[in-house]
Amino acid sequence: MRVEPITRLHATAIDWRGCGALIRGPSGSGKSSLALHLMALGCGLLADDQCEVFARDGDLHARCPDAIKGQIEARGFGILSAASVTETRLVCAVDLGVHEDQRLPEQHFENICALPLRLFHNSGTAALPFALLQYLKSQSAASFAGANSQSEI
Repeated sequence: MRVEPITRLHATAIDWRGCGALIRGPSGSGKSSLALHLMALGCGLLADDQCEVFARDGDLHARCPDAIKGQIEARGFGILSAASVTETRLVCAVDLGVHEDQRLPEQHFENICALPLRLFHNSGTAALPFALLQYLKSQSAASFAGANSQSEI
């Protein structure tokens, strides 16, 4: 069995039905806060602050280092326990350290483990968690539709 190289990133990651998002940015930029917001909307926590990312079968995947599994930091509350997801297939990343001022921006990508990953910048609006969740839902539905069409062939 071939072991894929693992890249450890300073990022938080959440999951919506098998589709994950990395949340990146400098310390204090709101990574954990965005994750907590998404968790309140039904997403699962994968990892807070540190993620292990690797390529498998042409997709990017992420998992949580064992030492921090099921924990998320909430400013003013401390470390909170949370049900966590073991692994997710990454479909996008959000960089909270880069502001997006375009209403309809061009698509951005970032290469991680030699694979392109869709990248969103911080819109600075209250709609950010909702837009990110909707993107994850669309990717989850596309994966489900693709699996169904393949099984019908």
